[in-house]
Amino acid sequence: MTSPRGLEPSPPSPGTTADRFSGPSFGPPDTAAEPAVDPSYVFDFAAYDDLDAPGQRWSTWLQVEPLSRGPEPRPDWVVTSQGAVDTELGILKTGKEADVFLVERADPHDPDGGVVMAAKRYRSAEHRSFHRAAAYTEGRSMKRSRDERALKRKSTWGRVVAAGEWAVSEWGALTRLWSLGLPVPYPVQIDGTEILMEWITHDGETAPRLAQTRPSPALLASYYDQLRDALALMVQAGLVHGDLSPYNILAAGDRLVLIDLPQVVDLVGNPQGFDFLMRDCANVCRWFRARGLDADEHELFGDLMAHAF
Repeated sequence: MTSPRGLEPSPPSPGTTADRFSGPSFGPPDTAAEPAVDPSYVFDFAAYDDLDAPGQRWSTWLQVEPLSRGPEPRPDWVVTSQGAVDTELGILKTGKEADVFLVERADPHDPDGGVVMAAKRYRSAEHRSFHRAAAYTEGRSMKRSRDERALKRKSTWGRVVAAGEWAVSEWGALTRLWSLGLPVPYPVQIDGTEILMEWITHDGETAPRLAQTRPSPALLASYYDQLRDALALMVQAGLVHGDLSPYNILAAGDRLVLIDLPQVVDLVGNPQGFDFLMRDCANVCRWFRARGLDADEHELFGDLMAHAF
């Protein structure tokens, strides 16, 4: 039906159906008026499959506190990806108070950037066979008096504290000695009673202990010089290894690396600090003499004392 001539349909009143669904609302949005997205809200992400293989876990790098991660500048090989996976590769060695395992940390999206590390895991007090702890801990103080009292009483909580005390002590020694430039494995992180550290290798295999080597006379002399310099640097910092022997020194080709450092003592703060240093000198000099090098523990001790004072 047509409208009478001269009469045009009146526009729909506001709120009617024609008003809601007619007009430019059916057209494309006016994107030119939209503000640009802040780049700080834009990020890339990658999907990861769930872990179902035995001996695997997600990397704990971001789960530990910043002070529980290795000192900076960090080596390029340290894997910090949140999507990295830790895979157990087997046990490397057993010790008096801890066992060392090999763990590979790699991001599934960057497998070539993975790294194999040494994971040192301290046992509980009931399963350790290291019975000279009191001599090494003299002169040390704890942040929490409750923990110190529990250790002295050898209570249940004291045993829990003791299990972590050695791990914390070695972590502190590794980070401090690394920062001083001493030849020690780079400490990657500590998580409870587990320390992840650099795996020291030679020709793709675990570096042998010094006691297992038969170096040439020239290399033997170089080893002794390296060891003397390392001990001098430690003494300058007021530290003593405390349990040094050819069995906790690694020979990575032509360089030595000191390991097993939970019992590091304060040269002055520990009443037996000088005795520990003399024993360290005697242990290593005895081995070098047996290999044909003229090494005297008293002379070495005197040289180190000159660096200490």
